[in-house]
Amino acid sequence: MTVIENDFLKATINPIGAQLSSLINKATGTELMWQADEKFWPWHAPNLFPVIGSLINNQIIVNGKPYTIETRHGFVRVSDMLPIETTSSQAKFSLPYNQHTLEMYPFKFEYQVIYDLIDNALRVTYKVINLDAGSIYFSVGGHPAFNVPFHAGEKYEDYYLDFEVEEPLVEHLLNTEGFFNGETSPVKLDGKKLFLTRNLFDHDALIFKNLKSRQVTIRSTQHDEHITVDFPHFNYLGIWAKTGADFVCVEPWLGCADSAGEPKELKHKEAIQKLDHGHVFETAFFVSI
Repeated sequence: MTVIENDFLKATINPIGAQLSSLINKATGTELMWQADEKFWPWHAPNLFPVIGSLINNQIIVNGKPYTIETRHGFVRVSDMLPIETTSSQAKFSLPYNQHTLEMYPFKFEYQVIYDLIDNALRVTYKVINLDAGSIYFSVGGHPAFNVPFHAGEKYEDYYLDFEVEEPLVEHLLNTEGFFNGETSPVKLDGKKLFLTRNLFDHDALIFKNLKSRQVTIRSTQHDEHITVDFPHFNYLGIWAKTGADFVCVEPWLGCADSAGEPKELKHKEAIQKLDHGHVFETAFFVSI
């Protein structure tokens, strides 16, 4: 485990998937991250690459050839990542392509996750370096799960998600296999507030496309403590929790699941990112208290 901290926050990162496994508010001692209770969901905050969501037949298609990626959301979250730079307040992890990744994803790349503590915020940066002879195609995103309620004795239903701006929320629906079915549904709000309930995610994640809001804050009606997720450059957002579990995920994505029907070439997949030969892709989201 790698630990970084400053006066406000202490973060612990697992090298398996470079997964943030703990984030502690040092002023209160509060653990902000879900602690991976296997009864519900055995993860904390997976990093997603080179795909997001479910794939038809668990495959991507590149130049007409299928490649199997068995793990939903890609292979990074189960990969050993190498810590390459660490200071007291920054940790950087790398996954270079190898024979195993080439069998699933036929591109040469280096994928990095960088954690920086900046005052009361944790910045999570994703960097992709194209080491291939041509363009590469991928999706990238985060899946952090935050403890809700924050403290023992509180109610889950006292919490809500406060969106940056007041806007109509329309979710894009998934079928039972996790693929978009082409249908949408309005999400009921109280102004900018989406109140959490135990049944909110009975039909899977709420997935939003092209939100005006690029900031979501987890708040309680009972006190002023809060967690804010800023995702200025992510066009898709997933909100999810396992029914009955004391957490909520706020998931910034550049990419999404397949749509039901025939699989498409990876380069034609919805929201896919293209990176030309010799270029570097970089984006970040922020978690602050």
